Amino acid sequence: MIESGTRVTAPSNTAYAAARALSDGQAKPLGALGELEALAAWVAAVQGTCPPRQLDDVRVVVFAGDHGVAQAGVSAYPAEITAAMVRGIVAGKAGVSALAAANNVSVSLHDISVAADFDDLPEIGRHKVRRSSGPIHLTDALSVAETEQALAAGDAIAQAAIDDGAQLLIAGDLGIGNTTIAAALIAGSLGVSAAAVTGRGTGIEDAVLQHKIAVIDAALTRAGADRLADPVQRLAAVGAADFAAAVGFIAGAARRGVPVLIDGVIAAAEAVVAEDYAPGTKAWLQAGHRSPEPGQALALDRLGLAPLVDFKMRLGEGSGAVLAVPVLRSAVAALLGIAQLSELA
Repeated sequence: MIESGTRVTAPSNTAYAAARALSDGQAKPLGALGELEALAAWVAAVQGTCPPRQLDDVRVVVFAGDHGVAQAGVSAYPAEITAAMVRGIVAGKAGVSALAAANNVSVSLHDISVAADFDDLPEIGRHKVRRSSGPIHLTDALSVAETEQALAAGDAIAQAAIDDGAQLLIAGDLGIGNTTIAAALIAGSLGVSAAAVTGRGTGIEDAVLQHKIAVIDAALTRAGADRLADPVQRLAAVGAADFAAAVGFIAGAARRGVPVLIDGVIAAAEAVVAEDYAPGTKAWLQAGHRSPEPGQALALDRLGLAPLVDFKMRLGEGSGAVLAVPVLRSAVAALLGIAQLSELA
C-alpha cells in the first residue's frame, strides 16, 4: 500500500509531445479532431509510448458497501437494495453489466462493507473490511485501522487487475446512501458547504434533500477541520470502507502507471481524496461522464478534468464511464489509422 503523501510519477511528456506531433502531421486540417487529439496524446503519455496501444482490456471494478447514514432517511430506497444489486451485478444483469457487454468491458465486484454476507459467493468477499460503515452524522465511519485495511485492499485489487493485463480501469460503486458519503467527502476535501455539493441521489424530494444537507453538515461539524484536512482521517470520519478501498484502487493504479476513467459523483469524491492521498494521481485520470450531482462538478474542477460524455445519467456502478470508453478508443484509432500527409503527397 502506498504511504499517504507519496507523490505519483507523472505520465510521459515525451510520449505526449510525440503523439501531438504525429497527429499534427496527419492527412487532415491541423487540430481538426479537436479534443480527440489531446485524448490520444494522453493515452500515449500514460502508456509511455507513441503511437499508443489500443485499449483492448478495460475493466470496471465495483466496490460495494452499505452506509449507516442510510438509516437516517437520506435515500429514496432502503439499504436492503444494496445486497440485491450485488447479486444483479454478479449475475451480469445490472445496468453496468449491459453497457459493459456492449462495449467489450469486463465487470467484477468486491464486497467491501455490505451489511449482508454472501456465503455462496466467497470470491467477492475476500477483501471485506466490515459489515456496513458507521453513521457519519453520529460517529466515525471507520477506525483508522479499518481505513488503512480498505486502502490496502483497493491497492491489492488494482495490482491484481494490472498484473492480469488491464490497460484502463474504472472504479464502480454500489451502496445505498453513497451520494451522502460522496457529498461529505467532497465538502470536506474542498472546504465548501454541504448545500453546495449535495444532490438528489436516488431521486429524493425537497424535504428529504434539506434533511440530507443537514445530516452532512452534522457529519462535517462532528469531524472537525483538523481531521478533514488529512485524507486518511477524512475517510475514517466521514467516508466509508468501500470509498477507502476505491481510493486505494485509484491511487494504486496511478502509481503503477495504469490510467483510471472516473464515473460519477462517487468516483469523483474518491478521486479528490486519492489526489490528496497520493499527489499526482490526477494526471492519470479522465472523467467519463457528467453527473447531475452538484458535487461532481466541483470535484472535477479541483482535479482539472472535464467529462467526456453527458447523458444525464445517475445510475452509478461505473456505467457512465463505460460509455466514454468508445471515445477513448476512437481517439487512439484516429492516431493509429490516419495516414501522414507526407505519405500521400
